[in-house]
Amino acid sequence: MSTQTVVTVIAVAAIVLLVVVIAAVLLRHRRSAQLRDTFGSEYDRTVEEAGKRRHAERELQSRREEHDSLQLRELTPSARDRYTRDWTAVQTTFVDAPVEALTQADTLVTRLMAERGYPTEDFDEQARLLSVEHGQVLEGYRAAHQVELESREQRASTESIRRAMLDFRQVFEDLMRVGDEPYPADEVRTERRSPLRP
Repeated sequence: MSTQTVVTVIAVAAIVLLVVVIAAVLLRHRRSAQLRDTFGSEYDRTVEEAGKRRHAERELQSRREEHDSLQLRELTPSARDRYTRDWTAVQTTFVDAPVEALTQADTLVTRLMAERGYPTEDFDEQARLLSVEHGQVLEGYRAAHQVELESREQRASTESIRRAMLDFRQVFEDLMRVGDEPYPADEVRTERRSPLRP
């Protein structure tokens, strides 16, 4: 084989290798962007916890696969009405008994998740799988749950309880949503009536 042929073969191999490396980098960036879009702030939180982006992305991908294996269900119209009434009752309770209302809110959100098909035995697992479709409210959900635990020991301030109720309401509304349609349909009117409005 001539020197010219060897140089050509090496150059072609180098170009092919370069194209493969660029394609791999672009695929990794695309996957990272998709995970960031799906998980929102949970992406950054998981990267921080894992210490390495690659480990975090494996964890997030694992969550997505587990989530996809769940048999999630939409609520029936009667169940939606029942949960709406229950949430209204919880908000009304808040006026006179904020600690009790907070516990009721946590319980109601957990019941709603169970009815939708999410596992609810372990809070961390619950939050892990909730992050796939409801990542935008997950940080508030974790904070609200923590405040609810603190309120049982009388270590939560009235303001932190109020904020936790607002966080639970966001999770509730996100879980009650049908497709891309927000819940409730007339959010402005509902917020005006709510005793929790900031």
